[in-house]
Amino acid sequence: MKKSFTASLREAQTPEEIVDLVNDALGTGAPKKAPADSAASNAQKAGAGASAQAAAAQTDSAEASASEKPATKKIVAVTACPTGIAHTYMAADALKYAAEDLGYDFKVETQGSSGNETLTQADIDEADAVIFAVSVNVRDRSRFAGKPYVESPVKRGIDEPQAMIEEALAEAENPNGKRVSAAASSGEDTSSAAEGSWGSRIYKAVMTGVSYMIPFVAAGGIIVALGFILEAITMPNLGDVDTEKILANATIYNLGDTHWTLYLGAVLQTIGKFGLDLMVPALAAFIAYGLAQRPGIAPGFIAGSVAVAVKAGFLGGIVGGLLAGLIAYGLGTLKLPRWLGSMMPVVITPLITSLVAGGIMYLLLGAPLAWVLESLQNWLTSMSGASALVLGLILGAMMASDLGGPINKAAYLFATAGLSSGADVNKEIMAAVIISGMVPPLAMALATTLRPKLFTEPERENGKAAWLLGASFISEGAIPFASADPARVIPSSIVGGAIAGAISMNAHVASPAPHGGIWIIGLSNNIPMFLLAVVAGTVVSAITYVLLKSIGAKSRQTATEAPAKTAA
Repeated sequence: MKKSFTASLREAQTPEEIVDLVNDALGTGAPKKAPADSAASNAQKAGAGASAQAAAAQTDSAEASASEKPATKKIVAVTACPTGIAHTYMAADALKYAAEDLGYDFKVETQGSSGNETLTQADIDEADAVIFAVSVNVRDRSRFAGKPYVESPVKRGIDEPQAMIEEALAEAENPNGKRVSAAASSGEDTSSAAEGSWGSRIYKAVMTGVSYMIPFVAAGGIIVALGFILEAITMPNLGDVDTEKILANATIYNLGDTHWTLYLGAVLQTIGKFGLDLMVPALAAFIAYGLAQRPGIAPGFIAGSVAVAVKAGFLGGIVGGLLAGLIAYGLGTLKLPRWLGSMMPVVITPLITSLVAGGIMYLLLGAPLAWVLESLQNWLTSMSGASALVLGLILGAMMASDLGGPINKAAYLFATAGLSSGADVNKEIMAAVIISGMVPPLAMALATTLRPKLFTEPERENGKAAWLLGASFISEGAIPFASADPARVIPSSIVGGAIAGAISMNAHVASPAPHGGIWIIGLSNNIPMFLLAVVAGTVVSAITYVLLKSIGAKSRQTATEAPAKTAA
């Protein structure tokens, strides 16, 4: 929310002032009153010659003022997060409002999941500086070649937008400041991968892979779950269904003895399984893409497919994707004649990279990674009672600790990566992660409802929005509260998230879908406990936050009253 607007709201003395401020912000306010009639009458009585002279003088003054006034600084930005749902747009808004407060001309490109705003080349060329508030690699980064820039994780764009703007302009004024690299000689945009520390590059590449993998998991998992539902409706005690046998003995035109809902369920399961089978290759392909751009995609897919073949799972996908990306990136840095360089990204790089990365995965790393994955799966399957409770506590705390940040994403990747195995324990982990991630925004919404006087009007409005965000499993809905009061919001969220995760795991609540929050509750195996876990975590977190905030409010009140009593 715009800081100048919230400051004006706090300074308003009457309800009428608040209404006027809101109307002005929405653009629905009444036009300013015209000058008094007497003033208008006097102006009309003025001589035509005097009016003309005054107008001419005013024009000359305005032109002189315009010529002396420095040009407004122009800034462009790109915001992007791994899921492209919340952080992307929150950072864009925060930067936009900060630029408006500072008086700069600002435009932003949101590389999110929907409703993307795209910068034109003219916008980029006219900009004095560029801001990259991104946790994944910037698409088409070569458009910004030569521009001064500053780059930070997307969360900093939300927390410190003004600082990022000032840093970007400082880089522009510094002749030796950072400039966006031009595309490599191979003809591909590898500049995004070539800037920053290797730790940052690898993290962004993995997050890029995760962001592209999620749609495969979401679509495949939900379709498989719908297939299970149809099969259960047909024969509740059917048990495991042999979909291959059903599809081999029946067609849409000749069902034979197969009920149509059972047949349709088998079809949906098969379609969904294709999506889940592509999860690991897609993860590897776009990790490689994050490091080497387009030349890394094909080798990444091949390395990911090898990981599936040797049963190395998502661990193999991550390692294979990094291998393919690093090898393709290294080949892209070679200085070659133009006739050979033009063939590199299309033929030579994919060929050599696929052979090397695929060979290493198949011959050397596949078996050890498969053993690690099998050991992990056996450990998860053996968990029950106290151990499952502890795992739920840990996952829940991770999901609520940084509200969509690296810790949250690590827990989410751990959960989604296991869905392709189809094991019940992996679905239980997925449910615990979803339920815990819903708690922080729902708790903030409940807190603003329970004790509205503890919160400002903007915070209460954010609380209303947090109901929907939390119900939709968008943990970022609690970020406005965490940014303003992290010392109370984060611990409260962790406590509630951990309790929700523990209840979910202990009750063996399962979810075959990786996203959706309350909207996919019908796919869960235990709807009452799903709801109980969400409610319990939300209530505990909200009450904890209200208590901490009440203590803080009393302390501030005591500190304020003490000087007054002394003066009296």
